[in-house]
Amino acid sequence: MSVLDSLQPTKVFYFFEELCAIPHGSRNTKLISDYVVSIAKRKGLEYYQDDHNNVIVYKPACDGTGNKDITGIIDNTPVILQGHLDMVCEKTDDSDFDFSCEGLRLYIEDGYIKAEGTTLGGDDGIAVAYMLALLDSDDIMHPPLECVFTVDEEIGMLGAVALDKSRMKGKKLLNIDSEDEGHLLVSCAGGATAELHFPVLRRGTQGERYRITISGLVGGHSGVEINKGRANADILMGLALRDILFADDSLRVVSVRGGLKDNAIATRCEAVVISKRGEELPGIIQDIEADILAEYGEADPDIKITFDPIDRENMAELDPSEKLYALDEVNNLSFIMAFSSMPYGVQAMSTSIEGLVQTSLNLGILNTYENEIVMSFSVRSSVETEKQELITTISDIARSAGGYAKVEGEYPAWEYKEESELRSVMTSTYEKMFGKQMVVEAIHAGVECGLFVDGIDGLDAVSFGPNILDIHTPKERLDIDSVIRTWDYILEVLQKLSRS
Repeated sequence: MSVLDSLQPTKVFYFFEELCAIPHGSRNTKLISDYVVSIAKRKGLEYYQDDHNNVIVYKPACDGTGNKDITGIIDNTPVILQGHLDMVCEKTDDSDFDFSCEGLRLYIEDGYIKAEGTTLGGDDGIAVAYMLALLDSDDIMHPPLECVFTVDEEIGMLGAVALDKSRMKGKKLLNIDSEDEGHLLVSCAGGATAELHFPVLRRGTQGERYRITISGLVGGHSGVEINKGRANADILMGLALRDILFADDSLRVVSVRGGLKDNAIATRCEAVVISKRGEELPGIIQDIEADILAEYGEADPDIKITFDPIDRENMAELDPSEKLYALDEVNNLSFIMAFSSMPYGVQAMSTSIEGLVQTSLNLGILNTYENEIVMSFSVRSSVETEKQELITTISDIARSAGGYAKVEGEYPAWEYKEESELRSVMTSTYEKMFGKQMVVEAIHAGVECGLFVDGIDGLDAVSFGPNILDIHTPKERLDIDSVIRTWDYILEVLQKLSRS
């Protein structure tokens, strides 16, 4: 039974619910990409789908009345609308939800759309829903549309990097991937994903096997909430392992696993270790937890560290990485020292724009394999040299422990455009509709606009969207009234851009 069928505009909320029923985490976008294509086929629209699952759907201009002859009525210059198909997959610690095969469980509460125990994917499912509603409608006035649906934005904008930009003819881009209604983004930082690989040597060792878990963190988007003083569970684990090793030199790491996305602040991290002095560790860990809460308690009051013995009889139930031999003594020390030395969070603030983060990094994913441990960082900066310096810093730390770095998904900063016809249309339309000025701003989080501006000569771009709170966390929620207002705003902007 539909949860959103009573909401208006019907098409927008219908398509949003349809999208939520399709698993569409990053790297799992084939089904949702094909769904977009199915809408294009049903409407008889030209489309392009590439090998990465990016889709472009082309819709001719429409005067909103069904009139076939619109010569001289509608400006025939295409307008690009763009959003991404993939979502961040995060869930509560007690959730058994499987993002690979299950549809989200939606509900409405206090004027918001939410998902039970998981992220909602309003970032950026609402953009996809808006575009599909436009493609499916014949009573809306608009110029020719090039609706661009990219993939894997959440793991480095990989789809936008790969997309053939020559397939777009528009010179104005409406990116619908912002989460603050009334705010118009006109510039953003550049970034990259840096993956650090630590080859490991393993050896049998005496002692008992234990699990250390750091959980209860707030988390959030590493480009939006990185300046809010929130802790990162992966980073805390590195510091905790260092402090435990200083107190117990028999400690050996078997595995570390934490986080799901490089651009989400990790809310949970687990380490399996072997120790000969396990009876001493609960007291040590209690002290570490107290120190962490003293530092992060205001922003992250629910941080919890647990220490549990692993029963030999339950070994079969463990993740394969948790059954391995521990790291040998030399490898163990060098890895823990490198792990605990990793920088995190805000590294520099802008000197020209008050309150704007200039450079940051986030350790989002930790994975353990038989022969290596892998860390994935999201590195951001509006200053290219600072971005490269930060990548060099963490690469050098990895090399000090015998590791190496792989950098992918680099995207350029989106620079502010002094003269922008599109920005003028967006701000004047907003003020006329809502009686207040739009906030025009630059942000630290990366948006795909930079890649499109870099790849299409003369492109004028903006980014906006409805209110979405706590994105990239299981508390994510989409403001229903804001979705409605933003839809009306999109229609008014398209009408203005239509006039010949």
